[in-house]
Amino acid sequence: MSSACRDQPRRPAVFFDRDGVLNRDIGYLFESHRLIWIDGAREAVKAVNDKGYFAFVVTNQSGVARGLYEEAHVQQLHDWMAAELGKIGAHIDAFEYCPFHPEGTVERYRQASHRRKPSPGMITDLLDRFPVDVERSFLVGDQPTDLEAARAAGLQGYLFPGSNLELFLRPLLQRS
Repeated sequence: MSSACRDQPRRPAVFFDRDGVLNRDIGYLFESHRLIWIDGAREAVKAVNDKGYFAFVVTNQSGVARGLYEEAHVQQLHDWMAAELGKIGAHIDAFEYCPFHPEGTVERYRQASHRRKPSPGMITDLLDRFPVDVERSFLVGDQPTDLEAARAAGLQGYLFPGSNLELFLRPLLQRS
């Protein structure tokens, strides 16, 4: 962790998977006009912000390695999501994504990566950059690989079953 981070008070964080948690998983999403927010997703992020927690997104984006879209498209979508969240006074502190996949068709992205879930690299990179209170932090994902990444990083993980993210999240925020 940087020395600037060490001097700051630690805050809990919620790590959100993206596809299937914040938005419907329609497969290889990179266009904002195709994004459909999960019910209560924006409100859930705002609840995290209002509680003073960090809000992070950690998402595998193998569509880049598969040649379906570019990293710039991922960044554009995340910028659009941030703007949409801003309309209700919510924000994401950092979006992290992994463009790599060992079976990718784009050579420079065809590799195993410590950042690709179920490996914890995206989470541990955020823990290095931000003063996170790990004991009070958790991840919300929709796949077992999300929970494996959380466990490997020392976080509690919760499997989101779909439906309304805000209703799912509020009791978890009361516990931590």
